Amino acid sequence: MLCVRRFLPGLVLAGALPLAARAQDVPAPARPAARATAPAPARRPAAGPPANGRPPMATAAPSDEQSYHKEFVYGINFNTQGGLIGGVSIRSARVLDDRWLRFWSLEGVSLKNQKEERVSNTTTGGSYIYHKTNYAFALRPSFGVQRILFRKAADAGVQVNALLSAGPSIGILMPYYISYDYTAAKTLVFNSSDDIRDEQYDPSIHVQEGAIVDHAPFFSGIGRTQLVAGAHLRGALSFEYGRYRDAVAGIEAGFLVETYARRLLILSPGNQGDAALINNKFFPSVYLTLYIGHRS
Repeated sequence: MLCVRRFLPGLVLAGALPLAARAQDVPAPARPAARATAPAPARRPAAGPPANGRPPMATAAPSDEQSYHKEFVYGINFNTQGGLIGGVSIRSARVLDDRWLRFWSLEGVSLKNQKEERVSNTTTGGSYIYHKTNYAFALRPSFGVQRILFRKAADAGVQVNALLSAGPSIGILMPYYISYDYTAAKTLVFNSSDDIRDEQYDPSIHVQEGAIVDHAPFFSGIGRTQLVAGAHLRGALSFEYGRYRDAVAGIEAGFLVETYARRLLILSPGNQGDAALINNKFFPSVYLTLYIGHRS
């Protein structure tokens, strides 16, 4: 009995060791895999003004076609019906889409009669236009469209546009005055005490050409100005050379046809013929305009 008690702890320990080793060999129960979850979609900001009150910044720079909405130019006109400088013009355009613009323009030009001839008085040194009785001017408000044919690069190149416009024409006839020496018309001698008058040139009255001292100041007959109604049609091409996107500079070349309700009396034949034979009411012309301006 004493021997059993002595060996009992050893027997228990010997039996427990195999059980512990077998317990280590048994795999632990597998834990359930974590459930995969898709990443939550990014929330879009709610529509409306931001909390700081400032407008949201654009995500991309605007294209060349959308970089301006208005255009304003002004220029100097040269035409086959005017003098050295035909006149001046202004034009304001608004963008409709990538290719089309709508515009209004205003142009003021001088009109010459092709038969005008300047003569000089060798005695007085003055000069005047033979048989001219009126200055003629045209005021042309126009409405039209502009088509971009070839667009230039952002900061260089040439842009080509086509323009078509029409509108009323206002013919302005301002009397052409001369200084006429009534005393010299009778005596053929000029003196400082002569009777010299500034009058509208009328060849049927001022028949003695040697008595015409000089042409009178430009605005001498402005109080007797007459207006004549008319209409015009214009077609043109313009070539823009603006280096910067907000600056405009270029040349416009085209044709214009214009007609009036009656003939513009620029030259008077006096008693020598019919005024209708030397004056016109239809004025076709080719023109060139040099212009500059800006966009916004």
